[in-house]
Amino acid sequence: MADLCLYLGITLVGYLLGYASRSYRSRLRWVGTAQTVFLFALVLMMGMKMGAKEEVTAHLGSIGLTALIMTIFTIVFSVLGIYLTRRLMGIDKFGHLKAAVSAQESQPSPENTAAEKADSNAGVGGMTMMIVLAVVGGMAVGYFAIRRLFAGNMPAFDEYISLGIKVGLCSLLVFVGIDLGLDPSVVENFKKVGVRVLAFPAAAVVSTLLGAGIAGALTGLSLRESLAIGAGFGWYSLAPGIIMDAGYVTASAISFLHNVLRELLSVLFIPVVAQKIGYVETTGMPGAAAMDVCLPLVEKSTSSEITVYSFVSGVILSALVPVLVPLLLGI
Repeated sequence: MADLCLYLGITLVGYLLGYASRSYRSRLRWVGTAQTVFLFALVLMMGMKMGAKEEVTAHLGSIGLTALIMTIFTIVFSVLGIYLTRRLMGIDKFGHLKAAVSAQESQPSPENTAAEKADSNAGVGGMTMMIVLAVVGGMAVGYFAIRRLFAGNMPAFDEYISLGIKVGLCSLLVFVGIDLGLDPSVVENFKKVGVRVLAFPAAAVVSTLLGAGIAGALTGLSLRESLAIGAGFGWYSLAPGIIMDAGYVTASAISFLHNVLRELLSVLFIPVVAQKIGYVETTGMPGAAAMDVCLPLVEKSTSSEITVYSFVSGVILSALVPVLVPLLLGI
């Protein structure tokens, strides 16, 4: 509970700082750069701790399989949950309340060509690949260097790296809060779509956790670990750090791989789900990434109206990560 209050408090302080600095927004472009720096520092340290832990490196194959199963279940259940919610609310496949709206009017504009979707698809994975490389590099350092340097004294390394991860987490949350506070469109988008938008991220949360719980039971994870992993909602730079800070190193490794896979599989299947199932369903697939990395792809695959739903859903799920993950771990 103490860490939960810490994470929420730091994010709130960052938001208030950003909100108070909106008139100087043009001078604060370095905030994004600072956020990226602390992000890479955090994942590098996480990689080092994973690489130094024999229980992680000795079971990478099973960890990868568990992460894949977790990803498939969370994505499928999130799509199913939003689909059922949409049908209950009387919203058609294209995200409109009035069933009388013709399919012709609701279809994406001709400008949304396959070539444009491919271009968008190709550009959203760059940051993900850089993050993956940072973690792999950190694991290599942990495996080849840390084990030798701290041979016989790994508790000391655990103490140092745990402190570094907590500082990295807190620093990242400060800049995340500032970034949200600087952006006036966050509140504007909430106002634009109204209260009904809350139904879809709520459905995504419940269905994702349900899918994660079932996947955890199938793979041998404890309910606490599986729910915490699912509650990362695709935020691979934050959720694994919180889980690792709580002492669950193997679960942290699964969480990282799962969240990366959730984003990558969402990039691949958002256009398919939009065409075959429904527009609104695409907003829950990537989780937190629905507001940034996957937002251009959602727009290309659906419509501008659904883009607002996607952004708001991503904001809500992102805000829930530092709340639900430590809460579900019982911190």
